[in-house]
Amino acid sequence: MSVLSIGIIFGIVTLIIMFSGISIAFALGIVAIIFMYFFMPASSLDTVAQNVYEEMSSITLMSIPLFILKGAAIGRSRAGKDLYDALHVWLGKIPGGLGVANVFACALFAAMAGSSPATCSAIGSAGIPEMRKRGYSAGFAAGIIAAGGTLGILLPPSITMILYSVAAEQSLGRLFLAAIGPGVLLVILFSIYTIIRFRSEYQKAHDAYSAGAPSSPILERHNYTMQQKISALPRVLPFLVLLIGVMVALYGGYATPAETAGLGAVFAFILIAVIYRMWRFKDLYPLLDVTIRESAMLMFIIGMSLLFANVMSYLHLSQSAAQAIVDLNASRWVLLAAILLMVIVLGFFLPPVSIILMTAPILLPPLRAAGFDLVWFGVVMTIVMETGLIHPPVGLNIFVIKNIAPDISLHDIIYGVLPFVAIMLFSVVILCVFPEISTGLSDLVMGPKIV
Repeated sequence: MSVLSIGIIFGIVTLIIMFSGISIAFALGIVAIIFMYFFMPASSLDTVAQNVYEEMSSITLMSIPLFILKGAAIGRSRAGKDLYDALHVWLGKIPGGLGVANVFACALFAAMAGSSPATCSAIGSAGIPEMRKRGYSAGFAAGIIAAGGTLGILLPPSITMILYSVAAEQSLGRLFLAAIGPGVLLVILFSIYTIIRFRSEYQKAHDAYSAGAPSSPILERHNYTMQQKISALPRVLPFLVLLIGVMVALYGGYATPAETAGLGAVFAFILIAVIYRMWRFKDLYPLLDVTIRESAMLMFIIGMSLLFANVMSYLHLSQSAAQAIVDLNASRWVLLAAILLMVIVLGFFLPPVSIILMTAPILLPPLRAAGFDLVWFGVVMTIVMETGLIHPPVGLNIFVIKNIAPDISLHDIIYGVLPFVAIMLFSVVILCVFPEISTGLSDLVMGPKIV
């Protein structure tokens, strides 16, 4: 049977099993085992467990459960609300300062927790009610939190970046550094849109009030004294020191990613014990429980995805697909656009983890041959996958927002996040024109990348 025929059958079987409702990890494992049975030596089935174990034995992957533990410690405490309150007080005088505070809070919390759903939940549970109380429209408030939460898979420590570094065989430290510039860019673009949108809603409320309608809370001004601003800092500063310490340890070469994650988790637990008195077993059990559950789920997906990729490689499916893409002789930018469009479509159905592990063997060789920096591409791909977190039908952050604000209709949430999707895609264009926004910091700290 030809490689093309096997590839078509492989794709059809994969789609059928994945759309059957089976969890992604087991769906990928089932497909891999089926094709191992029919198209590979019988002895290969005897080594499935060994192969999966070997694929997951990367020292880089060890950092994932530790970063999840660190994120759980911060995400399940009141750190998110305290961070939000402090930023709210300090940014209160800016037009739309409350919305901008939520954007900054999402960015800082994402950098501490490394999780998109945790960021949405922690900041949104405090931010959405406060914004709506101050007159922000429901969709606008939901869009700010949903989009801000996506920064959890871009800003370091990002589990998505860790997996990409393994799949693409790129330096994790360089990837983390390369994500900072685009992360800051997105925060700035989100904030600009928030200010513009706030001014629009403010003007509508003002015109309605001038026409005789009741006054809207959005027209009210709130000023905070310096004493109030200073008093908001004590609970936030230790976590910011922890964030800076983790970055210095990682990028300064003082610790490996796994060691950094471990130290970050230990100090996060110390901080929540000291600041929030969370030291009893009943307080810590939920943190350990969610860490074990999320880590086990991710490791299952990673192991089965890599087994799936190995089967594709053995059957020469990934190599043939990559060669077919190269043989199209399309310009490098047409190639990039086609690949990113495919990632967007995959984002309709799959989470970022699965997209990376399933597509890396096919997409990376043609991109490397076309002369693209795979570190830069990892950042661009992550931003594109971020859009998958806030657009239907999967849109994980949409459903997180719906869970913490059930009175906001799904229609309002979706229309609230669409402008942010456009902003993310616009940022990709900016990074294509000015790749130094991503690669500049990593080249400065770690030296120019040797191709």
